[in-house]
Amino acid sequence: MNKIDTKVRHVTKRGANLFAELGFAPDEARQYQAESRALIDQTLVLKEQLMDELAAWIEAHHLKQSDAAEILHVTRPRVSDVVNKKTSKFTIDTLVEMLARIGKPVRMVVG
Repeated sequence: MNKIDTKVRHVTKRGANLFAELGFAPDEARQYQAESRALIDQTLVLKEQLMDELAAWIEAHHLKQSDAAEILHVTRPRVSDVVNKKTSKFTIDTLVEMLARIGKPVRMVVG
């Protein structure tokens, strides 16, 4: 049986420029990092907007998290994560599906 090598050989420090560590030229690394950060920030804004809609619906209907979880087809801790805006725990797709389950289809506008 072959053994899988799981040894960690390098860890990029928090806040470091991954692109610089990968060997990109300094100017190029800064550009790639800025573009990457902008995309991540846009994704976080979208997730927060979707979570705001879900949390507002829960509040407007005076639902307990356990009741909301049953309606949304998720666990109660997942509802807590939505209400507390733990964006890293959700994909945009998952949040869109949850909104569709409560009759709030998401429409996208580009540009």
